[in-house]
Amino acid sequence: MQACSMTFSAECHLPRGPICASLCSGFRAQNSMDNDTGPTNRIQRLMQWAITPPQSYGVYLVALILVFTLSFYAGTLKPKHPPAPPVTAPSAPRS
Repeated sequence: MQACSMTFSAECHLPRGPICASLCSGFRAQNSMDNDTGPTNRIQRLMQWAITPPQSYGVYLVALILVFTLSFYAGTLKPKHPPAPPVTAPSAPRS
């Protein structure tokens, strides 16, 4: 069995040899993804950033606090119209 020689190929920077040839093809596919710039739209980049695990916990917590704050504020608002007069219970007819 022939071991990998210590000469490096220009494409994948791994030693050439029968075993290393299969590794180079795997690294070549990964290098093509390194040049990917990702989404170009600002909103898409923000969404991509927000759904990664460390940031997603913070985004969820901020959303939860925002919903709580808005619902609390909405619950403390006073109505614009005065409340309707209280309804009295019907009384029995007097004779």
